Amino acid sequence: MAARARAWWARRSLRLRLTAGAAFVITLGLVGAALVLVAWLRSSLISGLDLAALQQAQAVAQIIDSGKLTAPLPTSGERDVAVQVIDSNGTVRSSTPNLQGQPRVFTFRSTSSDEPHGHSLQHLPHGEKMTWRAVAIPAGTRSDPVTVYAAVATEDVDNSVAQLTRGLAIGVPRGVTALTVVAWLLTGRALRPVEALRAQTAEITASDLSRRLDVPPSADALGQLATTLNDLLARLETSTQQQRQFIADAAHELRSPLSSLHTQLEVAARHPDSANWRTLTQALLEDSERLSCLVDDLVRLARLDARPRLRKRPVDLDEIVFTEVRLARHRTQLTIDQHAVSAARVDGDTDALAHAVRNLLDNAIRHATRRIEVSLGVHGGTARLVVADDGPGIPGPDRQRVFERFTRLDDARARDTGGSGLGLAIVHGIITAHHGTTHIEDNTPGARLIVHLPTARP
Repeated sequence: MAARARAWWARRSLRLRLTAGAAFVITLGLVGAALVLVAWLRSSLISGLDLAALQQAQAVAQIIDSGKLTAPLPTSGERDVAVQVIDSNGTVRSSTPNLQGQPRVFTFRSTSSDEPHGHSLQHLPHGEKMTWRAVAIPAGTRSDPVTVYAAVATEDVDNSVAQLTRGLAIGVPRGVTALTVVAWLLTGRALRPVEALRAQTAEITASDLSRRLDVPPSADALGQLATTLNDLLARLETSTQQQRQFIADAAHELRSPLSSLHTQLEVAARHPDSANWRTLTQALLEDSERLSCLVDDLVRLARLDARPRLRKRPVDLDEIVFTEVRLARHRTQLTIDQHAVSAARVDGDTDALAHAVRNLLDNAIRHATRRIEVSLGVHGGTARLVVADDGPGIPGPDRQRVFERFTRLDDARARDTGGSGLGLAIVHGIITAHHGTTHIEDNTPGARLIVHLPTARP
């Protein structure tokens, strides 16, 4: 039942929940204030009654001290005052007319303090049912001590408190209602910018991510929310543009080998007798291999974009480099110098790091003239891998751009040697996933591709 109630409450509108919460707090505040006010007023009036009773008792004590005690005691004509004078034997010496002929009705002890110590009594025996506040003070002489008891009815106090309580019982609900209405209106006004942001957000579609939300002029939480949403839209727009560009570039790259395969097969199908099948088979294998490599690169980039969890563990980066250099020597006649490779242990995924080193070597093979130099070392807790070639080099303005996808500085040359413009982009993605960095420096002549990776913790 409680779970269903919470679920029902959670489905209510934010405005209703905020207003209900405000009404609850307002009710608690006003009811609490009303209770405190009633208690304070009653306490204050009762203190006044105690003081009046003390003054009445002191007046009677003065009469006793002057030796003019009479029976009954003179009164001011007020029926809500009752006085008894009791001697040390408990005998009533005198009393006010409303207690005339009554036995002793007060039994508590007297105090000689100037501060009244009142006692509440019910239904003094004079025929009227009401509550009284009574005090007692000592009087008389040492040889004939007496106690003066004076009581004042609380009827006026009770009536005043009851009248205030009735007023509060009517006024508090009205105040709660009025303040709840105000809270409802203010909450609606406060949530109006949120509704405007929601409506604007609902109008933004995937085909029009260039739109932005109106930022409120006030530098409050709503303004920060609108700014954050605009930043999110900007990132989504950039990501969508990159994806669209990636799809367009991938389609363009795939079209070339597919068109070549289709053309060669179509010519062979139309002229089977004149086709040189040995040459055709070799050409088809080359195109299919190029297409396969391109698809593999696209799949790896897609996995990097999905931010997969790499199987990181301590690996010897120098062993990966030695293995990839040995394999690269089977793919080229260039000299690959690995004498500067020393031990380096990093936390990483073996397959991903091997692919990154392979792409660095393939890039150097495509651009080198005669020689490639590979070095690896550890400096200050960072492994530094360098693959340098003696080719034409990379101009300064293009050194960051070559790590972008489908970037070629020489399209014709790259296509002839099988480059797709994805190799260094994959390197950058893999190294970034390992919390490393990549950059390019001059090799005079040629280029030096430098990778930094954090070493494994001992």
